[in-house]
Amino acid sequence: MVELVETTGYNISMFDYLFFDLDGTLTDPAPGITNSFKYALKYFGREIPSYETLCTFIGPPLQDSFKNLLHFEDDKIPDAIKKYREYFAEKGLFENSVYPGIPELLSTLKQNDKKLVVATSKPEDFSIRIIEHFGLSQYFENVCGSLKDQTRTKKDEVIEFAIERNQISDKSKILMIGDRKHDILGAKKVGLKSCGVLFGYGSREELETAGADFIAENVSRLDKICLQ
Repeated sequence: MVELVETTGYNISMFDYLFFDLDGTLTDPAPGITNSFKYALKYFGREIPSYETLCTFIGPPLQDSFKNLLHFEDDKIPDAIKKYREYFAEKGLFENSVYPGIPELLSTLKQNDKKLVVATSKPEDFSIRIIEHFGLSQYFENVCGSLKDQTRTKKDEVIEFAIERNQISDKSKILMIGDRKHDILGAKKVGLKSCGVLFGYGSREELETAGADFIAENVSRLDKICLQ
């Protein structure tokens, strides 16, 4: 992983499409997500982890978090996700905030003729509501997410869907931007370049280990990467 774009030898200006993750990249969803997990765990009588531990669940698909991190039995996972979404749909959805500088970044990218797409493992209908609630829909071509029937939940599946939906024939024109390894690994599996951001919930080590092509320490740096 080469941190500085200037030393990569790759012309970042060649990217016409910028795919953005949602949670931990455009918005900080910690209050809503952690409260939704608490609600589901309390319903099942499970021990509630610390806030710091709950924050590590931001990014991975819900099914993975309940199975691999919270050790739910397979037959309990659908009901756990249902309880999570019960709280999230009513309250957690908007217990959320846009990262400082993101609206300005999106506006600048749009003015520079970049095509912006949201590519998230969060259910598509929730994602659209969040983007609209925060007044960001004007910047995006569309919002691509997972389905509530637990299909299209893997990041590579969402990215493939976004490529198809936007009728992009040249994958080299796309940059995937996200804060967790799932964003980077999903992009790599599909054959895209990726940029990890450090203002979300993934560490530099996580993103570099996953193989991020670029790293943005903050929104200002992301601006330079996207427009260089």
